[in-house]
Amino acid sequence: MPPLRTALLQSSGRPGSVAGNLAVLDEAAGKAAEAGARLLVCPEMFLTGYAVGDAVPRLAEPADGPGAGAVAEICARHGLAVLYGYPERAGGLIFNAAQLIGPDGAALAHYRKTHLFGAFEEKWFTPGEQPVVQTELDGVRIGLLICYDVEFPENVRAHALAGTDLLLVPTALMHPFAFVAESVVPVRAFENQMYVAYVNRTGSEGEFEFTGLSCLAGPDGTARARAGRGEELVVAAVDTALLGASRAANPYLDGRRPPLYRSLV
Repeated sequence: MPPLRTALLQSSGRPGSVAGNLAVLDEAAGKAAEAGARLLVCPEMFLTGYAVGDAVPRLAEPADGPGAGAVAEICARHGLAVLYGYPERAGGLIFNAAQLIGPDGAALAHYRKTHLFGAFEEKWFTPGEQPVVQTELDGVRIGLLICYDVEFPENVRAHALAGTDLLLVPTALMHPFAFVAESVVPVRAFENQMYVAYVNRTGSEGEFEFTGLSCLAGPDGTARARAGRGEELVVAAVDTALLGASRAANPYLDGRRPPLYRSLV
């Protein structure tokens, strides 16, 4: 099958303005589609902004809320899938969530962040309980995590064991943790033999300074594409032929000895 061209939108958008962020997304989707992308990945909490503080309850919405409808319209008009982060309201709870909507505007997958980072997230969000969420796009099995989740090797290995080919990780990585984007993410891709699209915010937002450095890491442990520190749209290919060859040459999953690892759980 042909490579899945994937666009990474490194941007903090317009924090606090859903309409403003949808406008940024619409423009990026048009550019990504012109570059041949079939998938556009946005950062963590892109729909609303990350450091929105007391506005979280007001900005939170259901998975099928108006923001989702607006993103679905953008997907259908430009003919590509979009993964976006947002605060999800479900009854009396709020989750740090990400939703993947397909090129036809239909929802494909929805994930709630399982490992919350820092006092801000712990104050406003409830951790999710489903570690592996997957779907398929153009023959590629796609999995979802959010930011801090990818720093737990168990999470990524669970995806590898479930057959994920491309792991999408919207993030809000801040200083002084640039090494996660530079080193941890490519290692996760290599040790689990998958692609990892790690898509970050950038610039200052409230008390946070985001590092940028979004990347598409390949199963060979290299950044197949890497953004800098500022606003940027990066397009790169997820090549299933390379993935198959790399898995044959690096059979980590076949070499596992699970009975030795029981103490880990």
